Amino acid sequence: MKLKSPLTGLLAIAILLPTALRAAASTDEAAIARNLDTFNTLFKELNTYYVDSIDADKSIKVAIDAMLGDLDPYTEYMPASDQDYILRLTTGYGGIGSYIMQAGDSVMISEPYDGSPAARAGLKPGDVIVKINGDTTAGWNSEKVSQHLKGQANTKLSVTVRRPYEGIRQFDIMREKIRETAVPYYGVARDSIGYIAVTAFSENSAEEVRNALQQLIADSRVKAIALDLRSNGGGLLESAVQIVGNFVPKGTLVLQQRGKEKQDEKTYKTTQDPIAADIPLFVFIDGNSASASEITAGSLQDLDRAVIIGTRSFGKGLVQATRQMPYNGLLKITTGKYYIPSGRLIQAIDYSHRNIDGSVNRIPDSLTTVFHTAHGREVRDGGGISPDITVTYPEMTRLYYNIVRDNWAFNFATRYAHKHPAIASPEEFEITDSIYNEFKQFIDPERFKYDKVCEDRLADLEKLAEIEGYMNDSTRAQFKVMARLLKHDLNKDLDTHRSEISQMLAMEILKRYYYQRGPIIHSLKTDECIDQAMKLVAKPEEYYKILNVKR
Repeated sequence: MKLKSPLTGLLAIAILLPTALRAAASTDEAAIARNLDTFNTLFKELNTYYVDSIDADKSIKVAIDAMLGDLDPYTEYMPASDQDYILRLTTGYGGIGSYIMQAGDSVMISEPYDGSPAARAGLKPGDVIVKINGDTTAGWNSEKVSQHLKGQANTKLSVTVRRPYEGIRQFDIMREKIRETAVPYYGVARDSIGYIAVTAFSENSAEEVRNALQQLIADSRVKAIALDLRSNGGGLLESAVQIVGNFVPKGTLVLQQRGKEKQDEKTYKTTQDPIAADIPLFVFIDGNSASASEITAGSLQDLDRAVIIGTRSFGKGLVQATRQMPYNGLLKITTGKYYIPSGRLIQAIDYSHRNIDGSVNRIPDSLTTVFHTAHGREVRDGGGISPDITVTYPEMTRLYYNIVRDNWAFNFATRYAHKHPAIASPEEFEITDSIYNEFKQFIDPERFKYDKVCEDRLADLEKLAEIEGYMNDSTRAQFKVMARLLKHDLNKDLDTHRSEISQMLAMEILKRYYYQRGPIIHSLKTDECIDQAMKLVAKPEEYYKILNVKR
């Protein structure tokens, strides 16, 4: 029997493969057409025969969201009315320049942007919006108020507010094209660290960071630079690459993007000469640092260019692009994954492998892979960016949460600002005993909604002990002792947690006078990330040891 040549088999496969692929593609197309026809028919039947009328826009949006929600949380459809964030991130928008928030049945100004039309006109945090262009806002939610505040740049609008402790005020404001600043503050911290707070990766982020960096490195006091990316959820990848380019040689690989198709693959390298190639560099991150923040921190870590300080970052290694849809809709779709210089993917959750109930899990550390930085340090994939120096923060107490949730600190700051036309600088301002006692008296114990977690859990345990047969006179007596020990005493709890509550109060009060930069400046006095950076500035040999750099 004559054996067939291996080449003959390969030729047969080469001939049959295109046919098989065409058949598979044809089957997929047939399935898509069949299911779309089923969906179309189903909706028509519901619309015709269902007992109540159907909101077509709402029903279709629910169906779309359910389909996309089975993929990942970043793939989403946005009708024209929901595209505010994309517009702010890329091109800006026409508006007054202020955050607003829902407070019960009302909508109020929470924080005007520094230098915005809202700030220049005199709007303040706590102002309740009652009319816009003469139309009452009664019954409006924050989304509807926002829609009416926005409009074409260089158009006028009238805003009527009810200002606490003052009454009704009316403001005529000219809308402008609003671009939220990406660097709300930069300056010299502790007389030696050039600190830059970066809150977003938008169209103008790289320019703002570069301008801040140029001024800081020209200051003879500055011995190191700190980029603060904490609570920065990311944005434009290109901005991250440009910011990294300030610190590494031109042409340095920052990340690679890989997708399903060849056209989805892209390599990002720095395109400019660095302006701070040698100065010691720190990057601060936390669990809310994501996407472009992680590209910045991760690439600088992989290149052994910066010491990363803080807590493990969020872990988003997926890339989104936008596709235009009919009727001005927009599809934000995940088109690829990005890999930073060491080759690692930092995506922490594998959305392609779901549990039976549809939930997803973080990739366990035991399943992550070791990669190496430029100088041979071990780093891992699959779990965000792990800092070189970990800083731990205390857990938020229920008391703190309740004060924030019900706006006790916000409302107190509004009253404080009404009573005090001016305060000390952010560097000097402190919550004194007098201010803190005033805040304690401001809280009405009868209206304070305390989440009684310990008391509720104890009650549940007591019921369980009854059911399981463990309850007797001795056990019941012990439960009574525990109940007394765990009963909340608001006044005592406010004293116990004074330190963190004072910090919160200072942040709220300072925003009334100094906008975003005030709380940032104040926080640097006790910032543990700055503390850690200062230790390494004082011991440069330790800094270079962490980076595995020989000097």
